[in-house]
Amino acid sequence: MRTTFVKTLIELARKDERIFLLTPDMGYSVLESFRDEFPDRFLNTGIAEQNTIGVAAGLALTGKIVYVYSIIPFVIMRCFEQVRLDLAYNETNVKLVGIGAGMTYGPLGPSHHGIEDIAIMRAIPNMTVLGPGDPIETSELIKRSYENEGPMYIRLGKNGEPNINSEGTRVEIGKSIQITDGEDLALISTSNTLELAKQWVDEWKEEGINVQLISMPSMKPFDKNCIDELIAKKIPIFTIEEHNIIGGLGSAVAEIIAESGQSMKFKRIGINDTFSHHIGNHNYQREKFGLLKKPNFSNE
Repeated sequence: MRTTFVKTLIELARKDERIFLLTPDMGYSVLESFRDEFPDRFLNTGIAEQNTIGVAAGLALTGKIVYVYSIIPFVIMRCFEQVRLDLAYNETNVKLVGIGAGMTYGPLGPSHHGIEDIAIMRAIPNMTVLGPGDPIETSELIKRSYENEGPMYIRLGKNGEPNINSEGTRVEIGKSIQITDGEDLALISTSNTLELAKQWVDEWKEEGINVQLISMPSMKPFDKNCIDELIAKKIPIFTIEEHNIIGGLGSAVAEIIAESGQSMKFKRIGINDTFSHHIGNHNYQREKFGLLKKPNFSNE
């Protein structure tokens, strides 16, 4: 996804000289192509994340469209006060691009894991929160981020995620994407679990269970109408995310179900409110937290 991000941003920057890219000393082997083509619009601000956000906000106030790229905990958590005030409160046109959704940076441990970011950023007023699930969604949402003014957080994976959506799919902020049809169960995914979700849907199909796979790349604004339709049809809902089950996708869906006053089968699948104390790669981390095991479901 990060390669798609840079490629798409370069295409946009060729057409609009207002686009700047900042990084607090991250992105080696990824950002060089932008740096080499636009050296005057690329700033490596060093390992000084709070300062980076301040610089980004200042550039935005002069009319620039600014993207800040770093690993998730560094681009939103280490500089949270500046994100909250310099960006969100002042509604500056800065897009935060966080790499390493969930436990992508497996062996580097909790300091590099992004398992609370959706919850944190959803709670900030004026902040748009996006989590594309494949390169097609990534490219589309980078284009939408350029077209829509205001502070945004874009959550990306980095493990060579394949395309799940069809070429030509248009992705809109505030809208979900239905990938497969099914009336037995709805499986909703956000960000880097889309490939895993599609694998489960294919396995269920072999078992005679028809599952509607929905990608939710826009976490805020959230596609409430999508959930309302599932509730009206009384289709059971499972959510899958590589994030704490508190405050993320599952919580967003649960809020809508609770306020609907309807009773229905619902299950959140994610990280059960704990840090990782395991050493190993991304798949090893997923396995330890039970994210690779398809949940049981009966449509009886």
